[in-house]
Amino acid sequence: MGRAFVYVILGGGVAAGYAALEFTRKGVSEGELCIISEEPVAPYERPALSKGFLLPEAPARLPSFHTCVGANDEKLTPKWYKEHGIELVLGTRVKSVDVRRKTLLSSTGETISYKFLIVATGARALKLEEFGVEGSDAENVCYLRDLSDANRLATAMESSSNGNAVVIGGGYIGMECAASLVINKINVTMVFPEAHCMARLFTPKIASLYEDFYRAKGVKFVKGTVLTSFEFDSNKKVTGVNLKDGSQLPADLVVVGIGIRPNTSLFEGQLTIEKGGIKVNGKMQSSDSSVYAIGDVATFPVKLFGDMRRLEHVDSARKSARHVVSAIMEPDKTGEFDYLPFFYSRVFAFSWQFYGDPTGEVVHFGEFEEGKAFGAYWVKKGHLVGSFLEGGTKEEYETISKATKLKPAVIDLEELGRGLEFAQTVVSQQIAAEVKEVQRSEMVRQSSGAVMMDKPLHLWHAATGVVVAASVAAFAFWYGRRRRRW
Repeated sequence: MGRAFVYVILGGGVAAGYAALEFTRKGVSEGELCIISEEPVAPYERPALSKGFLLPEAPARLPSFHTCVGANDEKLTPKWYKEHGIELVLGTRVKSVDVRRKTLLSSTGETISYKFLIVATGARALKLEEFGVEGSDAENVCYLRDLSDANRLATAMESSSNGNAVVIGGGYIGMECAASLVINKINVTMVFPEAHCMARLFTPKIASLYEDFYRAKGVKFVKGTVLTSFEFDSNKKVTGVNLKDGSQLPADLVVVGIGIRPNTSLFEGQLTIEKGGIKVNGKMQSSDSSVYAIGDVATFPVKLFGDMRRLEHVDSARKSARHVVSAIMEPDKTGEFDYLPFFYSRVFAFSWQFYGDPTGEVVHFGEFEEGKAFGAYWVKKGHLVGSFLEGGTKEEYETISKATKLKPAVIDLEELGRGLEFAQTVVSQQIAAEVKEVQRSEMVRQSSGAVMMDKPLHLWHAATGVVVAASVAAFAFWYGRRRRRW
């Protein structure tokens, strides 16, 4: 037996929830859309797991962080899906996919067919066993990728109060979990092989400020080495962590955050795989025209840099989900996915955002102190390609985002030392250029007898205002000079 749907989303993470909401806004009919997920709950905002979920007081719990509350939009509870005629097939693993026949086979033996398939399978956490270290099954060794992981970690934290936790990894999961552990009054030691935390993104100077703050909170750092084995008690519970440098750390709790791998196994040999993900075009369409991919599992063209990228962040998942639905349901109205890579994090009182690509020469700006705004720009081949800002306002983050998207030429690196002022100048010059272009095009049309305006009226008014202001300033200057001569 089997069922058939027009649209099937495989995977029930962040991307699936945002795609579902977009489908309803584009007019999907009842019974046309199905979401298949291994998890037993409706799609939720995964970032909540390393933040609000682990708080000691008033922790976040479902249904409070179902999608799409992360974008201040509708909260999609199971009731919402039912009301909109969307089939949720939860707690179900898909054993195989036949792209040619457009069918999926579930672990229960059911065949589900589709006209369009959206792959939103995301990624899985890398396990220690993949690096030759046994012990992931110990009750006090935790990962953090899904809700079940978060529940397990929260339980382990409750029994480890005032104890010792070892965090393996210095990336997103490591930094955010370490902060949560400290807030829960647990002693933390972070272990990672790199020279500083968040090595794929942070410069040594940026990392140093965050590490100093963590140290002030009691966190210890052990860098340049890796975990080799565990020590266990008679109950198979981890009591210690052995490192490659020969040292041993006491451990009541171990949190592992050593990276992820995209879930592509169902499609290997059927779709083109590139950079670890399913290769798609600007419409998020794979090498098979009926299959699309979004979120962590998709390798897509980033127009700004002219190459293929696979990005591991919630913002990319949300935006690619919206775009793919538009591309499927309104193909003639939908252009290429034009995405500016974006990453962010919030730990303790810190809140930073990054846009673009962290490659090339770096120029830091601002006051590198707690509670102050500071950041950095990256320049490659004479153009701004990346921007980082800590402690900015909503408007300031929007400004550096716009400036990075413009990818302006940088003649003098010292100009970047002006920080936010540099970004504001870049954006202002672009706005001025657009106004001048509106003014020029309107003058050309009028001189040729054409009076139809195909530009928004407010832009014409803005252009007129610039001309009037310039005229007034010129008259004031002339008049002042005449008075001085008198």
